Amino acid sequence: MNSNNSRNLRNIGVIAHVDAGKTTTSERILFYTGENHRIGDVNDGNTTMDFDPQERQRGITIHSAATTVHWQGTQINLIDTPGHIDFNLEVRRSLRVLDGAIVVFDGVAGVEPQTETNWRLADEYRVPRIAFINKLDRVGADFQKVVAAIQERLGTRALPLQLPLGAEGSFRGVVDLLAMQALVWDHDDASTPPRVEAIPPELLSAAQAARARIDEAAAEQDDALLNAWLSGTELPLDALRAALRRGTIAGAFVPVLAGSAFRNRGVEPLLDAVVAYLPAPGEAPGSLPTDGPLSALAFKLNADDHGAMVFVRVYSGRLKRGDVVCNASTGKAERVSRLYEIHADRRVERDELVAGDIAGIVGLKEVLTGHTLADRKGAPVLESITVPEAVIDVAIEPRTQTDAAALAKGLGVLVREDPSLRLRQDADSGQTLLSGMGELQLEVAVETLRARFGVAVAMGRPQVAYRETITAAAEVHHLHRKQSGGPGQFAELTLRVAPLPRGSGVRFESQVVGGAIPREFIPAVEAGIRRAALAGPFAGYPLVDFEASLVDGSHHVRDSSALAFELAAVAALRDAVAKAAPVVLEPVMAVEVITPQDYLGDVIGDLLRRRGHVQGQDARGNAVVVTAHVPLEQMFGYIGHLRAISSGRAQFTMQLSHYAEAPERVALAA
Repeated sequence: MNSNNSRNLRNIGVIAHVDAGKTTTSERILFYTGENHRIGDVNDGNTTMDFDPQERQRGITIHSAATTVHWQGTQINLIDTPGHIDFNLEVRRSLRVLDGAIVVFDGVAGVEPQTETNWRLADEYRVPRIAFINKLDRVGADFQKVVAAIQERLGTRALPLQLPLGAEGSFRGVVDLLAMQALVWDHDDASTPPRVEAIPPELLSAAQAARARIDEAAAEQDDALLNAWLSGTELPLDALRAALRRGTIAGAFVPVLAGSAFRNRGVEPLLDAVVAYLPAPGEAPGSLPTDGPLSALAFKLNADDHGAMVFVRVYSGRLKRGDVVCNASTGKAERVSRLYEIHADRRVERDELVAGDIAGIVGLKEVLTGHTLADRKGAPVLESITVPEAVIDVAIEPRTQTDAAALAKGLGVLVREDPSLRLRQDADSGQTLLSGMGELQLEVAVETLRARFGVAVAMGRPQVAYRETITAAAEVHHLHRKQSGGPGQFAELTLRVAPLPRGSGVRFESQVVGGAIPREFIPAVEAGIRRAALAGPFAGYPLVDFEASLVDGSHHVRDSSALAFELAAVAALRDAVAKAAPVVLEPVMAVEVITPQDYLGDVIGDLLRRRGHVQGQDARGNAVVVTAHVPLEQMFGYIGHLRAISSGRAQFTMQLSHYAEAPERVALAA
């Protein structure tokens, strides 16, 4: 993934809701750019980007997959990401290192829940986007309705650069609004280029109006164009495209294109738009300069028996095979054994990486997702990657005692590869609990243990991953003193706890002055608080959303130690939380149900019985979309019940919305 001229390089991702056609679009990109000589099909299980056996078996993307293609003299590093909410971390870490994205929309369903989630992530990472409205050959597809939904639900200015020719089964091409001509695909054969013809008379008025909106949007980005536009002068095409590029990169608007990837219609213009409008390295908002010393971010790793392959984005400098790099996040030095250009499941060895490259490194022993690689100690640490909340636990154990060691090794690899998987021991039962974002993620993890590590695993029923928090402030004084003949243990401290807003996590501050507690013992107090917070005193669930303040304390010249202050902090936090009105929090899911109108009453009634709060209803074609907030505890087994009450015609998606205080009945049973 090398480029001597970063302006001829695009680092992009393909993001969307599950089943919007992401992987199909990616496979067509591989074909049209000449990377592949056949087109993979999700239904046939022979795609290049979904190469994991579980992906092919399940027909969904689980892991983000990278590859390199070339189009019109430009190198494109492409990452195909999952659309299922359970694998949202893969989208997060991909968007963190990408310069641009193609957002694929289903021409029938429009803006779907995971599309909206991924769009917000792209907003967070300031990633410029192109919208590709796909599946316009499907019954019920409506280009203009999707454009309106993008503007309304995503809060962006959608700027169509094309209009569809025909609709549903008669969709045959697009109107190119910049060239003011029609591109027609007479056949589904991907090897046949589009035919250029005049815009049909019945579309000419709509095309002229849409082109006027493009001219206006472009003129807003350029004073010279604005003057020409105000005077009624025709805008030069090159200057128009340059202004559209600036506006796209700045986030002033999102270009919208049309097509049907499955029928091989609209993919070549999409590639043209990637080159024309998405940024090169260093051009996106907030980008780091590409010159200067080495700075790279590890955003993903895959481990096997031969070690870990660490995927990195190089932001500046150069990295050569055999170089010693500093992990700026830990301060440790490591040697680079090999460098690889990634083509899905293939690797091509490289001698050097340069700014803008996305590639794989072998030889790094202790680098994790989110770590920064640099050429020296003390180098700036890049913004890391936020890991989403785990909401479901399962108890997991080997079926035979001989599998215990292999299970421990396999679980260690899985949680290192995927930080959204968490491991902990249940304080009461002693069971190993594996936590994740959803049932599907945990099912995939268990199957991976069997397939990769040969471990026969017994998995318990999924349980809700509750949390604990406090609802009042409290202050305690604790004295830890132990004497056993030799040096003793002494630590005295006053600790105050107070609640924080949801999602704040755990905060610690020291207010100690005058050396009452030596500075070297303060980190031990924080470590004790964070250790105690792993299991709250109410029901043993992780304690979150509170602030612990070390107010005062004292020490003994001989008997005080870091261990003594850590143990004192553990006991003090437990005492303080018990006095701070602790409660149990439960995950509440944002649920979207798509149902025929005939079953609407039954669907809403069922959601209400599940302690759900209906947020709204919206027509989508001949169906109704119901959005609701429902506690996760009530959603286990929901798909079977939904099919039963809708004669199999309704479907649903859900993702974590927030944590809320659980009713007393649920808290006592948790």
